[in-house]
Amino acid sequence: MNGGFEKRLLVVWLILSAITMLSVWIGSLDGQGALRPNAVATSSAIVIALVKARVIFQEFMEVRHAPVLLGRLTDLWLVVTGVSLLGCYFFGLAFSRG
Repeated sequence: MNGGFEKRLLVVWLILSAITMLSVWIGSLDGQGALRPNAVATSSAIVIALVKARVIFQEFMEVRHAPVLLGRLTDLWLVVTGVSLLGCYFFGLAFSRG
């Protein structure tokens, strides 16, 4: 392996680790210790997970060097997954209040 590739993967890994710490920090903002639904924290965690998944697809699974169709399909999968997760969460939140 060449040094540039290893350096790039190290930088990507550090960014993913920082994003993970961001999601942990967002989840701890309440500080009450109680498990209560928090739309901002939940939405942020889902979006952060989707961003991390895209970075993993692009960098570690080498999708950025794959045919364009594969890249578009992985992006579509992420969008469908994100919409499904957020939709289920907000539907459940509205249903439980209502």
